[in-house]
Amino acid sequence: MRSKIIATGRYIPERLVTNEDLSNMFDTSDEWIKDRTGIEQRYYIKDEMGASDMAFNACENVFNEGIVKREDIDFIIFATLSPDHTFPGSGCFLQGKLGLADVPSMDIRNQCTGFLYSLRMGDLLIKSGDYKRVLIAGAEVHSTGLDFSNNGRDVTVLFGDGAGVVVLGPCEDNEGGFLSFALHSDGTHAKDLWLDCPGSRYTPSRINKTMIDEGRHFPKMNGRRVFSHAVKKMPEVLMEALESSGTDLKELDLIVPHQANKRINEKFAEMLGISFGKVYSNIERYGNTTAASIPIALDELRRQGRLKKGDMIGLVAFGSGFTWAASIVKWV
Repeated sequence: MRSKIIATGRYIPERLVTNEDLSNMFDTSDEWIKDRTGIEQRYYIKDEMGASDMAFNACENVFNEGIVKREDIDFIIFATLSPDHTFPGSGCFLQGKLGLADVPSMDIRNQCTGFLYSLRMGDLLIKSGDYKRVLIAGAEVHSTGLDFSNNGRDVTVLFGDGAGVVVLGPCEDNEGGFLSFALHSDGTHAKDLWLDCPGSRYTPSRINKTMIDEGRHFPKMNGRRVFSHAVKKMPEVLMEALESSGTDLKELDLIVPHQANKRINEKFAEMLGISFGKVYSNIERYGNTTAASIPIALDELRRQGRLKKGDMIGLVAFGSGFTWAASIVKWV
């Protein structure tokens, strides 16, 4: 039995931060950011708020629609690189906030591909027959971990906060739902996009003043290497998923990629030989929300009426690890 998406929801924090706002914090400009990334604005949390808090708000939007009842959820998967705390996982915090006593929960730490990896895990749980309603959350609080100085500006301009959730269930008629998945990783590039500290490998403590003074507690990225691998691996993995599903590229009605950089997604479309109009983009408004970007996009599309029964949708992402993944879903 295939699985399908039966509900979606999202939550965007209230603090709007424009490119002009960032230009008042360090040396940058609206033109520079838009030219290199396509981003015009993003949202940050205003007060103390964790990834599980935003995911909870996104879940409330789902339950308020009445499509899925809170008590029907029987498994929780939480994708994030910015958990509320080092441990326990944000999935446990979300489970507690939802009041779903005894419902199993787990975190998946695959950064920008975390949501697609989580979809695959949820898909397998549904196929096992053991679970009927799997809640998958992608949520990130980036703003509290960025370097708002000239040293960190190339990374800082990219990221925003947000949360998106979906609920998976069985596709009884097997006429739609998830048709295929393709997942990959290559750890030889792990340090091309990473956060060094704090780290359990360091002794006698995971972080110290020297590390902080050196800025090792801020994310670092080899932008050129990320770009070159992303524009190569994303078309490859989408084509792999298409072949596995028995679907032709021309049959796709829409592609929803991870929103890392608009220039990456434009090049991705060029490599596939398709119009960028077939590739959904909302990075202009939200920036890179990592594990939240695809579920946020799916909720937007559904509420706009742009996901119709029978539509063939391609989901694809590339990110830290390096990891990359794709899925083909027939919307039902």
